[in-house]
Amino acid sequence: MRLLIISDTHVPVRGRVVPEQVWREVEQADVVVHAGDWVSESLLDELERRSRSLIGVYGNNDGPGLRARLPEIARAELGGVRFAVIHETGQAKGREAWCAAQFPDADVLVFGHSHIPWDTVAPSGLRLLNPGSPTDRRRQPKHTYLTAEVHDGALAAVVLHEL
Repeated sequence: MRLLIISDTHVPVRGRVVPEQVWREVEQADVVVHAGDWVSESLLDELERRSRSLIGVYGNNDGPGLRARLPEIARAELGGVRFAVIHETGQAKGREAWCAAQFPDADVLVFGHSHIPWDTVAPSGLRLLNPGSPTDRRRQPKHTYLTAEVHDGALAAVVLHEL
């Protein structure tokens, strides 16, 4: 199972459009995961239309329309791997311990907010992934997103892509 993991698209406010490379990844993915800060409902509509399966949450920049359609926290089991998705996890210092305590029933936690790619494993075994942003760099030198594979109940081949 192929996953596309994105966050912090901020379309059309900070990011004008989703890059074509990301749309090609949407077409190839079995599941698209978006960790919040969509900004516009039209992007949610388009991702729902173009994705085989979409898991999303709202972020701090998402208004009432998106909050009515998306949860704050999403959970899904994909190929035997238990995922949780949230937008904000707080400060980087102590993140692994806090997330492991908050999500003891997850194998992988996908989050956004910082626009800084993140891939670590908590002492509990929880894998934490932040894809960065494909449209809004902030302090980062490149726009980024993640792809991953789920095989035989395990997350594999996590790749950070730079645009």
